[in-house]
Amino acid sequence: MSETLFAHGLGGSSDLPIPVTYALIGGAWALAASFAILLLAWKTPRLNPRRYGTTTPLERVVDAPVFRGAVGAVSVALSVWVGIASVIGPQDSSNALLGVFYVLVWVGLVPASLIFGPVWRIVSPVRAVYRMLPVRAHRPLPQGVGVLPAVLGLFAFVWLELAASDPGSVAAVQVWCLLYVVVMLVGAVVFGEEWFARADPFEIFSDTVARLSVFARDPETRRVVVRNPLDGAATLPVQRGTVTVLAMLLGSTAFDSLAQTPTWKNFVRDAGDPVVARTLGILMCVAVVGGFFQLAARATGGVSKARRAQLPGLLAHSLIPVVVGYFFAHYLTYLVEKGQQSIFTLFDPFDRGWNPLGVADASVNYALSSHPSVVATITVLSVVIGHVVGVTLAHDAALRLIPKRHALLGELALMIVMVLYTFLGLYLLFGA
Repeated sequence: MSETLFAHGLGGSSDLPIPVTYALIGGAWALAASFAILLLAWKTPRLNPRRYGTTTPLERVVDAPVFRGAVGAVSVALSVWVGIASVIGPQDSSNALLGVFYVLVWVGLVPASLIFGPVWRIVSPVRAVYRMLPVRAHRPLPQGVGVLPAVLGLFAFVWLELAASDPGSVAAVQVWCLLYVVVMLVGAVVFGEEWFARADPFEIFSDTVARLSVFARDPETRRVVVRNPLDGAATLPVQRGTVTVLAMLLGSTAFDSLAQTPTWKNFVRDAGDPVVARTLGILMCVAVVGGFFQLAARATGGVSKARRAQLPGLLAHSLIPVVVGYFFAHYLTYLVEKGQQSIFTLFDPFDRGWNPLGVADASVNYALSSHPSVVATITVLSVVIGHVVGVTLAHDAALRLIPKRHALLGELALMIVMVLYTFLGLYLLFGA
């Protein structure tokens, strides 16, 4: 993909008004101070994943067959529109498929899910197509599989975006999307709709971020409720592969920043095979993120061997705000500015000079890129706030899961890992 499409609007540290050293020190101090305050003021668990807050009448709308049918029809129609445009439209970075795939879907899922909840369950065109099929599966998906199929799907996406020889190739994205549709539909025919919940990388991504949404479902009444997002984070299901999903999301974003640094670019240039080098780089970043978290979550006493093995999964929800914060820091200008262009392209994807609603006369607003001090401030705040919320979730969970006399050691290990994440995240963002 062209450098233009991958430009996230954040220059190197020499271009920004905040020196990278100040950003690192400030972030680490903010995280350490928040941890100290939590230890002194938050001595008993306060968050309750079973507390679902105030009920709303929203389920009458979102569960109505007319609403679901209309959204599904629009989703499928838009997918067909973009698919046709990918074949007939310009075969370069202006192709509508690239903007929809990389910007509106992948990056746009974060704010959409954070605000509205697990939106991909409703807007997924593949789910909509499956509901129209005359067959229904009766074979259950083995619980031991967990969300490992989604892990593979997430890796396939980030590999295409960050490691493939030409991620901006329209043909490559077409093949990826075709394989995605086939795998999702075949799996659903065999295992039913549960396949989407455990294998669809976009749905897993959306559902994970949605744990921090103010909107949720009461599992008993199925009512849509307004809740404390921190209560919602702890509802993340603990399944095989849950920690790997979060490590993949955070580690791949970190690699995207690493890939912009001069050191990495020189390394890839000198490597025998750039694709292999980038693939190993992604795996390395994911392994570092996941490995350190696994070690920190297990670094406590007073629990049985079996319980110690469960702790990484039980604490994994503390990484959700870290993922969200880093996504906003890394992709905000990319989403706002490339998102506008991607939407404009949908009105004339065949480059025929169409001008419905006067969209052809509109221009992208580059206000964020024009104000680097604002971008730098948002970047630091997104990373720091995400980590502070993550420390808060980890602290409350530790009070529930670890015996009190051993909780401090376990929390200190997690605190050290969070500081490490903060340093590396800010360094890569500003150093790139």
